[in-house]
Amino acid sequence: MAEFKHLVLVKFKEEVVVEDVLKEMEKLVSEMDIVKSFVWGQDIESLEMLRQGFTHAFLMTFEKKDDFTAFASHPNHVEFSSKFSTVIDKAVLLDFPVITVKSPA
Repeated sequence: MAEFKHLVLVKFKEEVVVEDVLKEMEKLVSEMDIVKSFVWGQDIESLEMLRQGFTHAFLMTFEKKDDFTAFASHPNHVEFSSKFSTVIDKAVLLDFPVITVKSPA
């Protein structure tokens, strides 16, 4: 079975203290062993016309799709998601099985 990825691109609302949201997200993920890895970053290079307002990217890796499904329906994730949706201006979510072309060194 292939790894499964959960990618979220967001633009936060102007009044949001992004650091507080990030702390909550990091706490959620660190408490859930089902998440194999979690990385995030803030765009600092892209031209505005290319990023279309999105400022942050979040990427979670799961061993398999079933693990992602369990994570998505977990009560802690459901609670976090309901709060998270109130602080974002717009978002794009992509959930996909990984097709590896070149493995990390």
